[in-house]
Amino acid sequence: MKMSPVNQRRLANFKANKRGFWSLWIFLALFIVSLGAELIANDQPLLIEYKDELYSPALKTYLETDFGGEFESPADFKDPYLQELIEEDGQGWILWPLIRYDHQTINYDLPVPAPSPPSADNLLGTDDQGRDVLARVIYGFRISILFALVLTLFSSIIGVIAGAIQGYYGGYVDLLFQRFIEIWSGLPVLFLLIILASLVEPNFWWLLGIMLLFSWMNLVDVVRAEFLRGRNLEYVRAARALGVPNWQIMFRHILPNAMVATLTFMPFIFNSGIVTLTALDFLGFGLPPGSASLGELIAQGKDNLHAPWLGMTAFFALSIMLTLLIFIGEAVRDAFDPRKTQL
Repeated sequence: MKMSPVNQRRLANFKANKRGFWSLWIFLALFIVSLGAELIANDQPLLIEYKDELYSPALKTYLETDFGGEFESPADFKDPYLQELIEEDGQGWILWPLIRYDHQTINYDLPVPAPSPPSADNLLGTDDQGRDVLARVIYGFRISILFALVLTLFSSIIGVIAGAIQGYYGGYVDLLFQRFIEIWSGLPVLFLLIILASLVEPNFWWLLGIMLLFSWMNLVDVVRAEFLRGRNLEYVRAARALGVPNWQIMFRHILPNAMVATLTFMPFIFNSGIVTLTALDFLGFGLPPGSASLGELIAQGKDNLHAPWLGMTAFFALSIMLTLLIFIGEAVRDAFDPRKTQL
């Protein structure tokens, strides 16, 4: 389907911002790689051939007896004895991922006490529990991005609907809604998040719901302003005079114009979600213990100043991720800038 001239100009403006354009490709590449984290960092082999049969330990649990062992317990493929049984007399082979640890695997063969410095076995070292830092960064990056992505999506939906209702109907609806938002936005968000997260055992969806209570307000003012302006335009008045339902006028005729301002704010809401989740994890009120978390890695860097690779890894991971998103947001803002899309 051919794009309209306006969308073609917007795409050209986005590409013209080289910093944002290449940041988008780099970010997408990192995100796609992190989606396959189990194929890159895993303590289970990806594929095993044993006696002309294929096994996938990364997807299914096998017993030691399945490979000629003596015990009916889950197979430990890092055990040299089991590896010899599989590869004995050329009757099988093992395909390992690039990193032979997942985010919870503890390396019990460290030459020094944990946290251990970077080595050939652990490229970014280990944390104070002996877990591979690079594996935890990959898994933590994925969790952060997915969390912020879902949060941005639901926040945008709620914020757009709330702003549309306020701006379209105006009057007492707008007045009462604005007073509610002023009171709700005046609450100390971080403290409330800490209190609520301390009442129950936090998890991905629970934290998402708590943060959603406050993050939806970011778009309300922008959408409300667009609807206040759009409801008095001639084509809207004509549609209302013809008896077109209010919901259809709001979401079919006015909303497409309001989405321009909405899309320019979404990358920054995305950034805010990542930063808030990292802050909660750093304070110990975020994801459950043991979860791959960049905030928890920062906390470990603070508690282990003699292991600078922990703090530096967390710093560079967050800095690169947030910088890429900011550059993408700037490019999106340029693409939808009305001064650059005039035909």
